[in-house]
Amino acid sequence: MQVNLRESWWIRDVEIPTRLVLAPMAGVSVQAFRRQGRRYGAGLVCSEMVSCAGLEHRNERTLGYLRVAADEHPLAIQIFGADAAVMADAAKMVEAAGADLVDVNFGCPVRKVTKTGAGATLLDDPDRACGIVAAMADAVSIPVSVKMRRGLENGSRTCLEVGPRLVDAGAASLTLHPRSAKQMYTGEADHALTAELVALVDVPVVASGDVTSRARAQTVLATTGAAAVMVGRGAQGNPWALREILDDVAAAPSREEIVAELILFIRETVRELGEQRASGFLKKFYGWYLGRGRFPRPFKQELVELATIDEVVTRLYAAAPAAHELVERLEAELPDPADEILLDQMPISIYGGG
Repeated sequence: MQVNLRESWWIRDVEIPTRLVLAPMAGVSVQAFRRQGRRYGAGLVCSEMVSCAGLEHRNERTLGYLRVAADEHPLAIQIFGADAAVMADAAKMVEAAGADLVDVNFGCPVRKVTKTGAGATLLDDPDRACGIVAAMADAVSIPVSVKMRRGLENGSRTCLEVGPRLVDAGAASLTLHPRSAKQMYTGEADHALTAELVALVDVPVVASGDVTSRARAQTVLATTGAAAVMVGRGAQGNPWALREILDDVAAAPSREEIVAELILFIRETVRELGEQRASGFLKKFYGWYLGRGRFPRPFKQELVELATIDEVVTRLYAAAPAAHELVERLEAELPDPADEILLDQMPISIYGGG
């Protein structure tokens, strides 16, 4: 059975226009990445996870002010923490920033997060997890969603016990990445578990993990009954993967398209983070955009070694002069930056995602 990936669905009163969700990824999901994902068909985009402790104490290293642009909606902002009252206050800030949903991370397996009692650790403390969700749901009018793993240990079925309780506590949607925290990103995502969760709850479930092609997306949706699939690492430097999944358009992007999208991404990231922070942040993206056999391997290294962002852009234009026109068109379609909502002093987490 073929699922119409361009059919809309709902998380409570928020309409999601396609069945494709762009994952929250630490060190990746800046505004430029999210906006690009929306242009290529992601129905819902998500921020990287924000530390609620950072929101409370203003003491976390900042990647830039949180911005919510007109062309990002619907947008979920993801937060993490272990204290219900602090998480509720953080949820209020997310709502004030203009997000459509506030997502809570119960999936991150990274030690920096789990040692604080947050992330995947909360799956082994369901009373606390449910208390956090209940406090957040009481604090805001926007829907609260939860992203989680199957459990801490390999073979765990904890998500099936905790998931329905989270819904009872106020979660309007669940995202399941059916790997254990111990697995990190190794092995395969067990979507048979996703199907079991779908049967247990009466809210939309998003299936996360190993969705890298249209065929895989269709299989996961058809066999699990999930409302949508989440795409993460496959979209890094590769928005064309989203188009292929949605519309079965598998044509490789031209040289000019690749360069134009990368230049726009560079410029928007500099605007968001400032040139100094953006310079280091962007280097991993050069390999993601230019890899997959699209450009000779030494070209990526050449860009990494250039001293300034302007030099990188100049070199990219030299490699694909016709990209100028595409960049101009893409920039003309962007909304006025003055329309963005800025929530001053909101620090973004630099921890790994779940």
